[in-house]
Amino acid sequence: MHRAALAFMLAVAVVPAAAAQECDRADESQTGMNICAGSDFKEADDKLNRTYSAILKRLGDDAEGKKRLQAAQRSWIAFRDGECAFANGDSRDGSIYPMLMAQCLEGLTTSRDEQLERYLSCEEGDLSCPVPAQ
Repeated sequence: MHRAALAFMLAVAVVPAAAAQECDRADESQTGMNICAGSDFKEADDKLNRTYSAILKRLGDDAEGKKRLQAAQRSWIAFRDGECAFANGDSRDGSIYPMLMAQCLEGLTTSRDEQLERYLSCEEGDLSCPVPAQ
């Protein structure tokens, strides 16, 4: 396996493990900061999953719309993970790497959540919106 790919897989594995531990914002050690960054990413990811589920529910019986959303989300996840691996690749051998990865993942996940949230706010008749108004 390519060294960068292995480093990325290890860092991503550390992020959820760190998120499972209690975040103590007063702990300024690298481990403490990694744990808090992992926790922040998990919160952002949980929110994104709730928004995604709300869109799926709103799409109702629109199987084709759901299929397009799922394909877009899979592509977006691949982009997010690849972008963060690229952006933080120079730090992949350092103890700061899990924190940087988690911060990058959180930032892009929050942006994606905001994008999906806008779909839930479309007005009736907005043909540029793929999600029906409520």
